Amino acid sequence: MKKLILGIATFVVVVIVYSIMTHHALVSVNEDVHNKWAQVKKEYYRKSESIHNLVNSVKEYVDNESTVLTGIENSRSGYENAKSLFDFVRLDANLSILLEIIVEEYPNLKVDENFLRLQDELASNDKRVEIARENYIDSVTKYNKKINNFPTSVFANMFGFKKIDAYTVH
Repeated sequence: MKKLILGIATFVVVVIVYSIMTHHALVSVNEDVHNKWAQVKKEYYRKSESIHNLVNSVKEYVDNESTVLTGIENSRSGYENAKSLFDFVRLDANLSILLEIIVEEYPNLKVDENFLRLQDELASNDKRVEIARENYIDSVTKYNKKINNFPTSVFANMFGFKKIDAYTVH
């Protein structure tokens, strides 16, 4: 009888210790996802500042009432309200189209050193954004794999950890 009680007690202790360790591991990967998301947002905000500088530099070439400039400013301000990766990607695509329109409509910009420097800065920001997005998606994938693997999935459900879609609202 003592061996049975000792066996049950040992099993309970092992389950408790395992659940605590699993919870800490899940919290860690969940925090990593949130940190990577914060990095994505930071890089988009940095890009937003570069866009603002770019718009200011082209104002001497472009009519201030230009709908393209208004569209660029609206897309730029949209970065502040974006809540998902999908929102950022959509704004980014719109912004790229508008910037191409400006370059096509105002060929003098192609020789303006300030504009060219800011365009290079924007390209650098795009690379940083891409790296941050890839890191974020990798982190979400790692998290989702972790919460779906047995026996971790049992504890993940018990502790309320849910699957994360990399492209939806956070």
